[in-house]
Formats: sequence, structure tokens, C-alpha cells
Amino acid sequence: MDANLLHSRQGSERDRYHDVQKTVTIQTPANQPLLAAEDAGRGDEEEEEEEDKEDNWGETTTAMTSERSASLEDLTPKQASQEPQTTRLSARTMLGFYIFCILAILTLLTPPIFITLPQVLWRTELEPCGVICEGLYISVAFKLLFMMLGSWAVFFRTPRYVLPRLVEFRALLLLLLSIFLISYWLFYAVRVLGSRERNLLSVVQYTTSLVDAFIFIHYLAVVLLEIRQLQPFYHLKVVRSSDGEVRFYTMGTASIQRAALFVLENYMKDFPAMVPEAHARMPEPREKPHKGENVDDNDNSTAGQSQARASSSYYKERYYEEIDHKRKIRRRRARLVVAVHSAFSQLHRLDDDLKSPQAVHPRDAAQSVFPLIAQSLQRYLRSTRQTHLYTMEGIIQHLTQCLTHNVSPQAFLKQYLRPGPPCQYSGAPTSLWTLVSEESVTKTLHSSLTFCLRSSDTQLVVSVSRIPSLTLSESFIPPNSHRFVVRSYPQPLDLSTISPA
Repeated sequence: MDANLLHSRQGSERDRYHDVQKTVTIQTPANQPLLAAEDAGRGDEEEEEEEDKEDNWGETTTAMTSERSASLEDLTPKQASQEPQTTRLSARTMLGFYIFCILAILTLLTPPIFITLPQVLWRTELEPCGVICEGLYISVAFKLLFMMLGSWAVFFRTPRYVLPRLVEFRALLLLLLSIFLISYWLFYAVRVLGSRERNLLSVVQYTTSLVDAFIFIHYLAVVLLEIRQLQPFYHLKVVRSSDGEVRFYTMGTASIQRAALFVLENYMKDFPAMVPEAHARMPEPREKPHKGENVDDNDNSTAGQSQARASSSYYKERYYEEIDHKRKIRRRRARLVVAVHSAFSQLHRLDDDLKSPQAVHPRDAAQSVFPLIAQSLQRYLRSTRQTHLYTMEGIIQHLTQCLTHNVSPQAFLKQYLRPGPPCQYSGAPTSLWTLVSEESVTKTLHSSLTFCLRSSDTQLVVSVSRIPSLTLSESFIPPNSHRFVVRSYPQPLDLSTISPA
């Protein structure tokens, strides 16, 4: 009685474990899901029975079309998908961006104002400077143009990220620029406007010095914010905790939060999309009573032997389950490849048979081909745990693009045979990550530093190590050292080969 109760309880726990594995939700694009929730929960045994019924899968065109058309009901969503949670740029980030824009506008408008105000207020009292001032006007105009183009190329970018703390160098540059503008305006108000300076040449030279100082501040900003991070000093080891995927990157001197931003940007394009494995979590082995064994016996030796036998039988069971799962994936992959090649060949054959071909939109052709591959693709994605990565609309769009550019069937299949980077499937414009660090995120990277990046379904562990210093020494090899002398010695006479006279 106790053994049956224990077996039923472990069976229910195992079923609940499989249900949890199947109902894990990952942040997906806000489109129609490929599989509905009810279809995603179908057991593998039911699929195996359906596959066994399909003994002949080299069917004709009519039979395959009708069969696959019926399977489209599995791909139709039965409930509206939820919108992914998105994050907006914080007020602090937007405030800093607006302050930067205001200071940039004041920087560009200050030199023309400095030159124009004396000419507007007391134009008749100014001393003319002739060609010298006109040359300085051209110099100031071109310097402002070059500075404006350089600032637009380097700094004027829409904020793509929200950092937990202020970037220290950016804040320092903004503060320096503010102090610089206030100082020049105060000096201009006291010495030029207050004393009614009549020498226009001195005013223009003062403005030219202001523009030169702006150019040096721009150069300092480029060095601190851009060039400083280019020379590599550290290498980062990034490990995804769910599946152990590892990547290595090199980075220059930067703060922890800038390093975290660098890791996330590379994670979106270098790491493959996270796919839950079939045997990711290993349940505890079940204890199976054997013949002649008393279940209620409390003897330690008997319990140890029973546990050892249960563990031995469990790893064998797990081994054969993994083999069956891999065999099922290979079988479904083969069916998918054959279905896609057959669908593409039928489309080309239909195009060749038409004597008076009419213009057909690629999307219409894709919708006519999609039922031929829907069921095979659905089963393969389910067996490889990739159903959360694709939507029915996304598959049709990819098929439309392939038909538009006359892409081969194998090129169409490449996207589904192996998961791509996360940026390929991200539907939300923003994503929320949490930086976990024992030290302040504004501190500079150093060796033996470790921090984590967490999202709703992913955790990245980043380990920082300093690149060792390298020393190269030179060793000169004389050309004569490669010469050597070959001496040939005569072979000894073999007396055994000489016959007696």
C-alpha cells in the first residue's frame, strides 16, 4: 500500500515537473504565438501515436495539402497574446539629454551673439577693422560648422539605454562646459557690454578664442567618452547561468555600468537564443522495491542497497530517454527537410507548367506553400523547444522573403534548424535588466571583479580579469649559423658477398 502511494505521488510530481517545464513563459514579440497554450501542453506520447499512423509520408500533392490544411488549426492562436513588459526612459535620463541639448544650442549661438550685439547696440560708434575682421568671421563660421558636425556624429544620439547612475565623465564635461559658458558670458557682460567696447577687432578676437576653447572641450570629450575605451585592458568572461553558454570579450578602462551595457549589447548578437532543454532539470531517482525486500524495513544496509539499485536503474532510464529524444529530433528534422524541399519543388513545377503565367504576389505564394510545411515545422519546433521563438506571421513573412529573392529551401530552413541570436526574436523595443554588484557601479573595472545581469528569464555572470602585460625580446640569429657541412663516408666492403676463387 505504501509502495503504491509512493509511486503515485512520485508520478504526480513528475507530471507536475513536466507541466512546469512546458508552461515556462519567455518574453516574446507581441505577435501571434506559433502554438497555443493548449497545443504546447500536448504530451510526446500523443505525438508519437500520430506519427506512427503516418507510415507513408511520401504522399501526393492533393493528400498532403488537405492534411496540412487541417493542421493549421493547431497554429491558430486560441487566446490573445499578452504584450511584453517594456520600460521607458527615466526622467533623469531624459533630463540629462535635454540639458545636453540646451548647452549644445547655447554653445553654437554664443559666438554669433557676441559678434552681433555690439553692431546692433552701438554700430555707429564702432571702429572698423576691415579685412582682418572679415577673415576672422570666415574662420569662426567654419570652426562652428566643423564642431557642429563633429558633435552630431559623436554625441547627438537618441538614448538607447537607462543606466542606474550618472556617467561621471559625461557629467564632468557638462559641468565644465556650463562653467566655461557662464565665465565667458560674465566677462563679456562686464568688459564689452558694460564698458561699451568700441574696438570691433578685440570683440571678434575674443569670440575666436571662445570658439577655440569649445573645440578643445570637444576634443577632451571625444578622448574621455570614446577613445579611452578602445584600448583593451580587461577581458570579460560572460556565462549564462541557465545553460552555461560562455563568451569572452575584451574591453578598455570603463565603469562597471558601462561594462554591463557593453556586455548586453554583445549578448543580443553573439549568444544563441535560450532554449529550454528536455533534461535540464534532473528529478530525484525513484526507489523501486524489489522481490524479497521488506518496504517497511528500517535496516540501513538494506536501504542503502535499494537506493543504489534505484540510482543505477535511473541513470540507465535517463540515458535511453535522451537517446529516444535525439532520435525523435532527427526523424522530425528529416520530415521537415523533405516537406520544405517538396513544397518548393511543387511551387517551381507549377510555375513551369503554366503556359501563360500571371503575376502572383510572393505573400500569396507563401500562404499557399505554408500549409504544406506547417505540421512538420510545428512538430520540429516543439521537439526542439523553439516554439516560443517564432510566430505564424513571422514564418509567413520569412517564407515570403525567401520566395521574393528566389532563396533555396535549405536557406529557408537554416533559421529554424538552429536558434539564432536574441536580437533576431526580440519584439519589444526595450528590455529591463538589473545590475547586481557588490561595489558601486560607477567604479572602474579591476581584476577579480564579478557582477551579474538579471532579467525576467536570464542571468549573466560576468567575471573580469586584467590582460597580462606582454614583453617582447629580440634575439638575433647570424646567417652563418644555418650553414652546415655534409661529409660522406665510403661504405665498408662486405666480404661475405665475395665468393672464393
